[in-house]
Amino acid sequence: MAEPGEPSAASESKDQDAEAKLASLAARPGVYLLKDRKGKVIYVGKAKSLRARVRTYFRGGDERFQIAFLMKKVVDFETLVTETEKEALILENNLIKQYKPRYNVRLKDDKSYVSVKVTTQDEWPRVLVTRKIRQDGSRYFGPFHSAYSVRETLDTIRKVIPLRTCSDGVFRNRSRPCLEYQIKRCLAPCCLPVERDEYDRHLHEAMMLLSGKRVQLVDELRTEMAAAAAEERFEDAARLRDRLRAIEKTQERQQAVSHGGGDRDVVGLYREGAFCDVQILFVRNGKLTGNQSFAIDDFELPDDELVGAVLTQYYQGERYVPDEIVVPIDLEDREVRAEYLSERRGRKVQVVWPQRGVRLRLLEMARENAQQSFRERRDSEHQYEQISEELKRRLHLRNAPKRIECFDISNFQGGFAVGSMVTFDEGRADTARYRRFRIKTVKGQDDFASMFEVLTRRFKRALEKGDFPDLLVVDGGRGQLNVAVQALEELGVEAVDIVGLAKSRVARAAREADVERSEERVFLPGRVNPVILRRNSNALFVLQRVRDEAHRFAITYHRTLRGRERMRSPLDDIPGVGAERKRKLLRTFGSLKRLREAGVDRIAEVPGIPRAVAEQIHSALRDSPASASSSGRSRLALVRREPDPTKERDDRADGEESR
Repeated sequence: MAEPGEPSAASESKDQDAEAKLASLAARPGVYLLKDRKGKVIYVGKAKSLRARVRTYFRGGDERFQIAFLMKKVVDFETLVTETEKEALILENNLIKQYKPRYNVRLKDDKSYVSVKVTTQDEWPRVLVTRKIRQDGSRYFGPFHSAYSVRETLDTIRKVIPLRTCSDGVFRNRSRPCLEYQIKRCLAPCCLPVERDEYDRHLHEAMMLLSGKRVQLVDELRTEMAAAAAEERFEDAARLRDRLRAIEKTQERQQAVSHGGGDRDVVGLYREGAFCDVQILFVRNGKLTGNQSFAIDDFELPDDELVGAVLTQYYQGERYVPDEIVVPIDLEDREVRAEYLSERRGRKVQVVWPQRGVRLRLLEMARENAQQSFRERRDSEHQYEQISEELKRRLHLRNAPKRIECFDISNFQGGFAVGSMVTFDEGRADTARYRRFRIKTVKGQDDFASMFEVLTRRFKRALEKGDFPDLLVVDGGRGQLNVAVQALEELGVEAVDIVGLAKSRVARAAREADVERSEERVFLPGRVNPVILRRNSNALFVLQRVRDEAHRFAITYHRTLRGRERMRSPLDDIPGVGAERKRKLLRTFGSLKRLREAGVDRIAEVPGIPRAVAEQIHSALRDSPASASSSGRSRLALVRREPDPTKERDDRADGEESR
């Protein structure tokens, strides 16, 4: 056995293996993957020379504290050689998305930012608001930090620029012009002959407005208006005048930041230790049109790697790439990034690190915005620290709660019973941790038993993964609280504080002139009397917000399940009949009644229906009772159901996924 302080035989063997790998590294571009003792990839990086970069890490050539901190956790590494540095840049980004390493920057998709999508791949394009950017051939504008302003601008476009707004399904099946045509907001290309040049001209005007070229658009419209007035086409001139007024009234006020025009993104960086904020300013045609902020915490690696990672992940998909990207630090691979982005855009893109002039002033503005965003975020976190300390003091908790989970049960006369779990982290909703549960073991209306089942399922997984909240809140009074305490005691969970939040009750008779309500009550384990928090206290506000969100989430899921049940058809229970085959059958026969009356041969004539499946359909429908309501439900089943707008995940660990 090795003496204390002496390296063991296993560690010596690992060191020898690492040295052998280092000796065989090629002096070529590529990507390196650093791994911890469990073999998990914790960092992915690229290098112009793998031999120089990786040897510097392992042999102590890089004396920066961040690298020393990282290398304490690294046991092994792998390398992938590429032909060029640009290929290494692309491969690095793909591997970061695949492995999600702990010490790499990963930008989160901030749902608070919207973009505008122009479906240029359609024969008659339309303009939409979207929060997702896909590689579908459409033209995207944004992202915009103000969703209200974007929708206001789109509302102006739809009022004064006649473009189609209907969905593709409605457009294909339209037989006569709709109300939009009657009020002169659409040219009705679905039904009427429309000149392509005229529609393209309107589309061009909308895209100029979205790209911030308001001055040029106004000049063009004024020229058209003057020409129409000179030719005595006064109705056309009046329409152009109204369009001009609407555009000037609604368009967001923009700050001119440069006189040379052009499009550029300006990257500002503010940092305090491992906590960073990156701000990207959007300058379009020389005007500041918007910004986007990214908060990055607990990242101790250098600034150049941070900025490079942000640029790599930000310009993905169909995101707009401007003529110029202004960066706050001299990146080693600036030329490679410019070449890569130029290929993506199809035009030359520059990545510049300015030392003077207007670009440097833009960088200072971006840094000031990043600093302001950082301060606001820190102030918000400090405010929540005070609230969590108040919760700890007033509710006698063991710790100030950082992460709070709340559970609620919803059912209708004992049917479609569901449970919901919402998570708030430092006072903000963490929708990625939301869960919803189908009640499996409880029959009828029993909220206590349903709550016991949901909590048992949730904390069994918590024991497996070591994933516990600081505070557990159940929607209800002492009964629900006792159920929660019992569920966690049976599982052996002791480190979680539990409270029950009961809704206020009517304190005086409802027939009285003034209806008074009692205070909200917080029940604690082992305490008879509830705690009454002040009506306007921050602590009560946080608990109410968490409770109301759990209630909303449970009701939404419950209504979704009831809606699915109303849309069910006897065809759903027949093996081999999916959504597509059901749609074909109902479109061919028109109703379930006619399908039931058809023979096997007639059903087998439907495209995509094999004879064996036709026999199953005929047999199943013949044995099932015919009813008008079933026929009605079948017609309703033709209506396409949109996905649940909450977009949170089901209780997938239990195999319950939305169908």
